[in-house]
Amino acid sequence: MPFIEALRQFQFRVGQENFCLVHVSLVPVLGVVGEQKTKPTQHSVRELRALGLMPNLLACRSAEPLEPSTREKLSQFCHVPVANVLNLHDVKNIWHIPLLLLEQCAHLSILKQFQIQPPEPQLQEWAHRAKGWDELTETVSIAMVGKYTGLSDSYLSVLKALQHASMACGRKLILEWVASSDLEDAAKQESPDLYNEAWAALKRADGVLVPGGFGDRGVEGKILAANYARTNRIPYLGICLGMQIAVIEYARNVLGYKDASSTEFDPASPHPCIVFMPEVSTTHMGGTMRLGARDTFFHATDCLSAKLYGAISSVSERHRHRYEVNPDMIGEFEAAGLQFVGRDESGRRMEILEIPSHPYFVAVQYHPEFKSRPGRPSPVFQGLILAASGQLQSHLISH
Repeated sequence: MPFIEALRQFQFRVGQENFCLVHVSLVPVLGVVGEQKTKPTQHSVRELRALGLMPNLLACRSAEPLEPSTREKLSQFCHVPVANVLNLHDVKNIWHIPLLLLEQCAHLSILKQFQIQPPEPQLQEWAHRAKGWDELTETVSIAMVGKYTGLSDSYLSVLKALQHASMACGRKLILEWVASSDLEDAAKQESPDLYNEAWAALKRADGVLVPGGFGDRGVEGKILAANYARTNRIPYLGICLGMQIAVIEYARNVLGYKDASSTEFDPASPHPCIVFMPEVSTTHMGGTMRLGARDTFFHATDCLSAKLYGAISSVSERHRHRYEVNPDMIGEFEAAGLQFVGRDESGRRMEILEIPSHPYFVAVQYHPEFKSRPGRPSPVFQGLILAASGQLQSHLISH
């Protein structure tokens, strides 16, 4: 309710000619006759009007295209012109939605409300992309090893970044959701079926991705996933916590520090390879959290990550973390083959790691998914898909 009141006040402040309200509503089909029901939309519009808001356009979700009689009925009872009753019915993939809106001249209705002369829409590239997605036949499977796999929206940005990268690589994405806690030895005793399913899904995948997160639940499972990817030469991408657990795994199984951990999970660890490194800033919000866009500088321009980013000296990516790789252990790690190829301007904060002897083992402290866009995928996500689909070397040669 506060949001509706805020919109009402905003509308009053800027004026009707500077305000356009698009009301999204469901038009369900009930009963065996298959009649499209408009009552839910009528009711919600009536409630909005009682609160001082009048929709300019209706965006009606439905399984099938709206019948002309349904549109007429919605127009009459909701006081919206027929041309402003938009239909968003089910399509093969979400890329078709902007094209569907274009077909119904939604852009003209919106611009008319603002009294703006409409330019000619340039959606040829988008149409090609939507059609291309439908025609993809070759697949690539990625195991998403996380803590909240039961709710896919928890990783929505990561999922979209994978889709952008898969599209750019000409592959249809198959996602294997793996709950990290199901990979742990405890799950083998408590839920053997879930344990076996989790490991089977991990082993089916062409690549492994461990996204960011907080807390210690499922961390050991993520470490096992990183170990599996490293030792079996499976393409791996770690993000934020996914980078930190890759470092812990390397410390335990390559450096031999079996009790290595993060001070986030074990403050008394004798080998803390991940430590609390807060950032106190007078210009950036977030308390002690390192938050927002920061520059990462490549220490080796011939490293894989730098090549994927286009052989540039630095990149700006978004961060959200408090813990980082212990700078006092960098020498040991690099002597053992774990290279930190990207660092902050001070050289003390590790941003990107690679294992040069591995086909694709890359982990980043930042969140590259936030800057991924359709037609402009994140380079490290694209690298994962390229490696998982056997196209990485040809891509590097051609670029």
